[in-house]
Amino acid sequence: MKSEINITIIGPDKKGIVAEVTKYIFTNGCNIEGVSQNVLNKVFFMNVKVSANKNFQKTKFDNGLKKLAEKSGLEAKLYFEKKEKLKNMAILVTKEPHVLEELLKAHKAKKLKINIPIVIGTTNKLKEISKKFGIKFLLVKDNDQTIRERRILKILEKNNVDFIVLARYMKILSPKFVWNYTNRIINIHPSLLPAFPGAMAYVQAFEKGVRVSGATAHFVTVDLDQGPIIVQESFKVNSDDQLEKIKRLGKEAENKALLKAVNLFINNKLESKWGRVIVKIH
Repeated sequence: MKSEINITIIGPDKKGIVAEVTKYIFTNGCNIEGVSQNVLNKVFFMNVKVSANKNFQKTKFDNGLKKLAEKSGLEAKLYFEKKEKLKNMAILVTKEPHVLEELLKAHKAKKLKINIPIVIGTTNKLKEISKKFGIKFLLVKDNDQTIRERRILKILEKNNVDFIVLARYMKILSPKFVWNYTNRIINIHPSLLPAFPGAMAYVQAFEKGVRVSGATAHFVTVDLDQGPIIVQESFKVNSDDQLEKIKRLGKEAENKALLKAVNLFINNKLESKWGRVIVKIH
């Protein structure tokens, strides 16, 4: 049985980083299954998918890679795919309750086979909903994005979070934050992407007189609302439909799309290749 590992390297851009990391991986008996890298504002990012045999020594590999990264002022993070264990899902929220409620209801009804160790909010408006379902809620409202995200990342690491769901989280994530959880942040957008941007998508759809609207669950990338699409749900719009009806249908579509996307992810049915999500049939 092979171990599947996802490695993230983030830090100042320097020559030779890729060579050093790949050499370390190969000399420790691992195979590289996929690599992506980027540089933005002099910050280097590298994500490597690795497979290892049954004799793989996780702790030794982890410690050695982190030491290698620290020498160059980099951060190294390893995510080990644990197919036999329940994944830990964190939920980030602001003030819209419907998506959070749907996720927590599905979890309570055992329709989502996951652990939810934490809900993180930028306001306290959804604290009572989390409390009702017995899920810990933490408020992180700092207006400074760097400080806020640093605090959130520490909370996620402390709670051994495997992936994140943005349940109408109304804050833009920095590239560094996104790179820490490459293809492990799922967002729900109130529109059939690519389409109307932002939080007022249903209002724009109403004003433009669209005949079909819906919601899109997608992986988050550094490009706002441009990440690979996982699931879409649509609904018809009649010319005499009122805005409130469109909003209600939209919220229902959001809930359906996000639940489907999360279930696909936790059952290891998703693979991202060349900017597209492939849903595995078997």
